[in-house]
Amino acid sequence: MTSAVTAASSARATLTQHRSAELDLTRTEYRGLRELHITVRPLPGETPADTVRRLAAVLKENDAAVVRQEFFGSLAAHGEVMQTMQRELGAVDWPVTYVQGGSCGPGPLAGTHVLAVAGAPVETIAFGGRPIGRSFSDKWVRHVLLSDVRSTDTSLPKPDQARQTFENMEAVLQQAGMTFANVARTWLFLDDILSWYGPLNTVRTDFYRPRGVFDRMVPASTGVSGCNPAGAALAAGTWAAEPLNGAFTMREVTSPKQCEATCYGSSFSRAVELGTPALCRVMVSGTASIEPGGQSVCGGDVEAQIDLTMEVIRAILVSRGLDFADGSRVTAYFKRPQDVRFFDAWRKGYGLENWPVINTVADICRDELLFELEMDALAPASPKT
Repeated sequence: MTSAVTAASSARATLTQHRSAELDLTRTEYRGLRELHITVRPLPGETPADTVRRLAAVLKENDAAVVRQEFFGSLAAHGEVMQTMQRELGAVDWPVTYVQGGSCGPGPLAGTHVLAVAGAPVETIAFGGRPIGRSFSDKWVRHVLLSDVRSTDTSLPKPDQARQTFENMEAVLQQAGMTFANVARTWLFLDDILSWYGPLNTVRTDFYRPRGVFDRMVPASTGVSGCNPAGAALAAGTWAAEPLNGAFTMREVTSPKQCEATCYGSSFSRAVELGTPALCRVMVSGTASIEPGGQSVCGGDVEAQIDLTMEVIRAILVSRGLDFADGSRVTAYFKRPQDVRFFDAWRKGYGLENWPVINTVADICRDELLFELEMDALAPASPKT
């Protein structure tokens, strides 16, 4: 296991990274609050239950409460995963987004990403009789994270389910005292994305426009394929933030190497930065091999697509004073599982063999795209913040 620590002043966060083959943990501490950004991948021959037990041990050791969790794995493993969660952690009173995201290896589970906190109260937000979100606050901002938001009527046509999903998202935010003006990021996992990504974009744009989203800041987003256990056309997640005083900033981050996605009809921004006197948090949207004019490039060449995608992401990070080493949560999506070997080679070339990444199989929004990557990056705030 490797470890690195960044020193900080009394206001700035202390950031610690632990990287190993079985588990990645980025821990931030500031003003009595600890955030744990955890990525757990199955070990060779390990069952999904064993993977969950290792996660549970970390949560118990840190006395931490989960505020956001997503699993990528086969739907057949969903029951075993959730039963083990309940046995190990008691009532699972937080929402879990479980996505049919195949492993690029032999097992049924690709892994799980978790954000948990300790040292601050965590509140559960319920909607429709089930937990759908959690919130926590620090001195500067209140965070509301929603997961597994979906239509309440899965018999509706897919675009109608998408509209209802956004309406439900808005209703939960209003319940939490927020609006879409507070939304920094969304995640959209679509059943059979290639058959209806265009209609999804129309629904999203039509939903955003009367709410003034395009007049403020368009949220970052990921949109990839992924079935869910409920059989809904879309399972969505949201990160929203409300300032508690004037020391919080939420800003859209442009891409130095791509046009805005809104230029070709996709209503999301390339990245969003959340900043406090303690922490700089950059959330990079799902990014693929798209040239500055919005066209797909490097068709059929996955190695070239990986190189360009990662060049684009690095340019975004560097523009905010960060780099790949600051990654706290990374998900790589592959149209073909055998292509993971090329990404492994790329990571080795950049010294990122130990990185908090889950590799999973998923169709991307365009049939010619073979690879997409999203990531979060964290660093103590710069002295000027």
